[in-house]
Amino acid sequence: MGQVKEIDEFLKKLHYFDKNFKVFINQNNDHLIVKYSELCGIIDDYSSFIINHDNEKHWNNLEQSIEILSLVENLRNNSSVCVQIIEKYRALVLRHENEEITDYFRNIEDCIEKEFGGFQITSKSKVLLVGSGSFPITLLMIAERTGAEVFGIDIDNEAIQLGKHVVNKLGSHLSIQIDNKSVGELAVIKQISHIIFSSTVSCKYDILEQLYDLTNKDVLIAMRYGNGLKSLFNYPMQQVDETKWHIIEKIMHPQSVFDVILYQKVQ
Repeated sequence: MGQVKEIDEFLKKLHYFDKNFKVFINQNNDHLIVKYSELCGIIDDYSSFIINHDNEKHWNNLEQSIEILSLVENLRNNSSVCVQIIEKYRALVLRHENEEITDYFRNIEDCIEKEFGGFQITSKSKVLLVGSGSFPITLLMIAERTGAEVFGIDIDNEAIQLGKHVVNKLGSHLSIQIDNKSVGELAVIKQISHIIFSSTVSCKYDILEQLYDLTNKDVLIAMRYGNGLKSLFNYPMQQVDETKWHIIEKIMHPQSVFDVILYQKVQ
């Protein structure tokens, strides 16, 4: 009986997050400015909820009905939109140096250094981030700490413009290029040594399929993903064509909202 009650409370929490995400998505931008810190708090609570091991237990005991699967998809999509809202707001108010970083972004930053495991990025590397967003912290940190030449692409033109604004403000001395292009449109794609997929890119495995013919034989792919409870915030891992790509390492981040899987081409 106790387990049933715990699962019921777990579901109520999921519906609570879903309701709040929808409220913020439906608000106009002027009102959102007033509510920005509240949205950050909701995202931080959601991140903490996802990395709570007790909740993982409830997730495993949850019956995966059509209703639950629909709720999970809504949560994944809506939380992603809310993160995009936060990123855009952060980019717009960048001039305020006292703007505090949220737990969510701190969580992301803590994972960047571990992104490629033992496969280090150096100053000679060329790194591509698919889904760079409005506040491209991954690009900035990689370029700053390694001296690598980095590239970002995104399908959101507003995110591209804001991302360029952030780079000009924080990393004008770094080699960072951001474009609204597909992987097939990048002139430098054959020279790319490392590719990172943001966890909220829904079609990342379709893009991975395209990359097989576009990239060099030694390219290393870091796919951010979320299985199980983490699929509430990320698109999960999928099967790949084993004649083209093989898994060389799984990098698990128990205290992060996503994990990373590394792929290389089958030689």
